[in-house]
Amino acid sequence: MRKNETYRVGLIGYGSWATAIAKVLTENDFRIYWWFRKEEDIAFIQQHHHHPRYLPSIHFELSKLKLTTTLREVVEKNDWIVIAVPSAFVEPILEEIPVSCWRGKAVVSGIKGILPGSNQLLNDYLTAKAGFPVEQYFAITGPCHAEEVASEKLSYITISGRDVERAQRMATRFHTAYLKTMVNDDLWGAQYAATLKNIYAIGAGIAHGLGYGDNFLSVYVANCAHEMDAFNRALCDHQQHPYRSRNAFASAYLGDLLVTCYSQYSRNRTLGTMIGKGYAIKTALLELGMVAEGYYASKCIHELNQHYQFPIPIAEQIYQILWEQRLPEKAIPLMAQSFV
Repeated sequence: MRKNETYRVGLIGYGSWATAIAKVLTENDFRIYWWFRKEEDIAFIQQHHHHPRYLPSIHFELSKLKLTTTLREVVEKNDWIVIAVPSAFVEPILEEIPVSCWRGKAVVSGIKGILPGSNQLLNDYLTAKAGFPVEQYFAITGPCHAEEVASEKLSYITISGRDVERAQRMATRFHTAYLKTMVNDDLWGAQYAATLKNIYAIGAGIAHGLGYGDNFLSVYVANCAHEMDAFNRALCDHQQHPYRSRNAFASAYLGDLLVTCYSQYSRNRTLGTMIGKGYAIKTALLELGMVAEGYYASKCIHELNQHYQFPIPIAEQIYQILWEQRLPEKAIPLMAQSFV
């Protein structure tokens, strides 16, 4: 059996989630090639041993890091690649990597969204662009905030893959005393759920900002869970993607929805709260200062559903607020008409 240190691991991404993943992998004795956009970020880490902006409590052993601004090097020189970039920025980054570089690699997605240029999940994009085999692709879903991984609070992730045994082997690479791993074979459904929960968290924040209380939010989240599961089942059926192991109450689905709608660390809930309090959309995005995946995801899901026309009244009203200037105080009562 190969020791972890003999595996060659590439990490594409330099935000908080990528930083948390780097912590987990280096603590498990992996040596990682880590891609950054800016040379000055690399210089900072080499001098101070922590990220200049995200999760500065994480200190790295530099002997376990190869820091680079060359994307091709990260893919070519490694056995498996972790991609942890906000979904809105993935396609321009991947366009810099020659298709031939992906041959023989495994990919682990830490992306929680649909790629907006194509309205595809990352695995479908890689298959279409590079003929990437889906059997070599795995997806990480929550509930798991990077901040709690950094502080080593007990957390859980799910690794999804077409083959459960392969997913289990991949999951062991992320397992630590404070980060427990589970697996399922619902590759498409788990990723769509991770996309939708960010949209719903914005809605939860909007309701909170408008002054709705816990009673309303509990009914709201329950209906989001129902809508998410119904959409997932309908979409995966139509696309002929299996979902044998899906349990709508499992942590990758309901758990991730709950933490994203309620947590103090949720960027999407924070963005929604600002909008509910009267901030203009663009102002709220600028003041947030970080990427809220649900903003882009709402447009992707709306566009994707133009073809299918599945009933998603909650997600549709959030899209109308974010992209069509519908007033939040009018949209929330409209979505509530669908509650059960």
